[in-house]
Amino acid sequence: MEVYLVRHTETVCEKGICYGQSDVRILEPYLEIFESIKNQIPDDVTVYSSPLIRCTELANYLSNKIITDNRLLEMNFGDWEMKNWDAIPPDDFTPWMNDFVNVTVPNGESFVELYNRVNDFIENELHNNTSKPVVIVAHAGVIRSILCKMSNLPLKDAFNNKVDFGSVIKVNL
Repeated sequence: MEVYLVRHTETVCEKGICYGQSDVRILEPYLEIFESIKNQIPDDVTVYSSPLIRCTELANYLSNKIITDNRLLEMNFGDWEMKNWDAIPPDDFTPWMNDFVNVTVPNGESFVELYNRVNDFIENELHNNTSKPVVIVAHAGVIRSILCKMSNLPLKDAFNNKVDFGSVIKVNL
């Protein structure tokens, strides 16, 4: 199955702010970038999207019929949401940095938990849709999870996959 992994465009958040599942808007102007993204995907596709506005705005530009799925949400950064990374207490931050795959963010989730819900989406949703190409408009963590699954890359190496704002990565699942 042909799948296009599309990361949302840049957000209005200042650099250094942790905004995983916070519903932040995208930076304007963005229509030119949206059009460039649209030109990289086929016309007749099924579009899935994270329900966060930074994804749905782009998804709605790509298709007049989108399917939102909570399993495509970015990682839940719990107590760290909307805080500057530098303001996170070292007692919380250091263990997570040493093992972000398994250590759960306070009142949030670990990367393996994100990976498991994304994997559930792939196994239980995507495998039921084989009729046409699929576009997934999501977040860097979600896209990295899919790329790790496809390539059998250990989750600890997920950040070896570069996923820029507005990027389109074509894969076959």
